[in-house]
Amino acid sequence: MELPDDDRPRLTPTFPANGFHMYAIFVTLNVQLDKIEEFEEVSLGDAQGSTRDEPECFRFDILKDPAIPGRYYLYEVYLNAESLDKHRETPHFQKWWSTVEDWFTEDLAKIDMETVFPSNEGWEAQKPHLLNW
Repeated sequence: MELPDDDRPRLTPTFPANGFHMYAIFVTLNVQLDKIEEFEEVSLGDAQGSTRDEPECFRFDILKDPAIPGRYYLYEVYLNAESLDKHRETPHFQKWWSTVEDWFTEDLAKIDMETVFPSNEGWEAQKPHLLNW
């Protein structure tokens, strides 16, 4: 299975009146039902490694859909698209991907976005609080 990439052009940072937009992604994943517990465990390691070890990762949420068994969503915020590229080269991501890549029942779907709120300063200010798991 390939890492998701949509057909839209890659977003580049812009500088609106309220400051710099961060780069965000929303990923939909459908996990084999017999792999759910393992998926959650290994995904937690990737999320913790991302927020702890990557200075350009400002958010990494793992969400579970209560209405659709095996469906998860990732919401991640990075300084820019290059920060996501760096994330994919980290040991915690490589461990996650090599473990879970065969556990998906459908292709992963990724949406690229720019943040509007909070401001750049707001993202930076909240990052230390992400480390209180």
